[in-house]
Amino acid sequence: MDRKAFLRAGHPPTLLAAFLYFDLAFMVWVLLGPLGVQIAADLGLDHAQKGFMVALPVLAGAILRFVMGVLVDHLGPKRSGAVGQLIVIGALAAAWWFGITSYHQVLLLGFFLGFAGASFAVALPLASRWYPPEHQGTALGIAGAGNSGTALAALFAPGLALAFGWSNVFGLALIPLVLVFVFYLVVARDAPECPPSKPLGDYFKVLKDKDAWWFMFFYSVTFGGFVGLASSLTIYFNTQYGLDAKTAGYFTAACVFAGSVVRPVGGAVADRIGGIRTLSVMYLVAAAFLVLVSFAPPAAWMALAAFVAAMLALGMGNGAVFQLVPQRFRREIGVMTGLVGMAGGIGGFYLASSLGYARQATGSYQAGFLIFAALAVFALLGLTLVKARWRTTWGAAHLTAARI
Repeated sequence: MDRKAFLRAGHPPTLLAAFLYFDLAFMVWVLLGPLGVQIAADLGLDHAQKGFMVALPVLAGAILRFVMGVLVDHLGPKRSGAVGQLIVIGALAAAWWFGITSYHQVLLLGFFLGFAGASFAVALPLASRWYPPEHQGTALGIAGAGNSGTALAALFAPGLALAFGWSNVFGLALIPLVLVFVFYLVVARDAPECPPSKPLGDYFKVLKDKDAWWFMFFYSVTFGGFVGLASSLTIYFNTQYGLDAKTAGYFTAACVFAGSVVRPVGGAVADRIGGIRTLSVMYLVAAAFLVLVSFAPPAAWMALAAFVAAMLALGMGNGAVFQLVPQRFRREIGVMTGLVGMAGGIGGFYLASSLGYARQATGSYQAGFLIFAALAVFALLGLTLVKARWRTTWGAAHLTAARI
């Protein structure tokens, strides 16, 4: 990639603001996962309740991504992001000030944290609209590397909870969240070429296009696997291997960091060799390691190695999907980001909740991992079915400079 050409092509300050906004939003989105061991102990939650507690913010974020995607196309990315972030800040402040004393209260907080997950539908259009097709994979990979916020939560939240109490972690999280929000308000700019807003009914027309459904399915596996594991692994390592909450958080952070840091790499590789080819390999690798980990390796470090490999594949797959989406739906990128992101969140909700229910029903996590590995194989088969049509229609060489 020509770095100078990339820097000239867009607006680097907005790209940085989009990354930081996304990063801190994702940090608080999955906060209940790293705190799950302590919360579950204090509130007396069973395996199914723990699974649903960490999965609910993912589901709420999935649904709200579509809402935020529509809002982005009406208000623009910057103002839409400001609205969502103010709601998150208010929810965390209330949880810190008044405290959480019941399962239902923690679920209510989980719903409002879904607005942080919906930041995806803001950060990606904010960055995407500044860059031409040949730089979409790299630009969206950089913005999407805000996934690394989930690693920050896993790395710091359990230790802070031990030192200050888990409810005070909500207040501590407000400090970097507010600082980055101020930076975002000052630095970020909407691109001058934003498509005009459309009547609400027009947004549902994109669902008549079968490619929209394919992208939603593909991302439900890559991002769903990433965020589902990010939300669940602290509890998994604690339950499966008896690691304390802090150590389990470190193990989770290693997995999540691996999946986050390679998202820009996945986008850049997709720019170079094509999103279809990149994504195909990633599905195969992810499925293989999910199957491996389903058999519960005898040592925690073995499971860690398998999860890191799976997360590397899923993270690169996230970047590859969003190298393709803007090529196919350039003018509908706001609503498509919301729809595809919603599907990714639903995939994450399914994985996180199914792991808890599998453990509750069978005493093992195996069924949850195997079913998700099968979904990765189905996604690979689906990609094989559509690739010829994509490369000879909207992805044909005479229509775009991007590699499909």
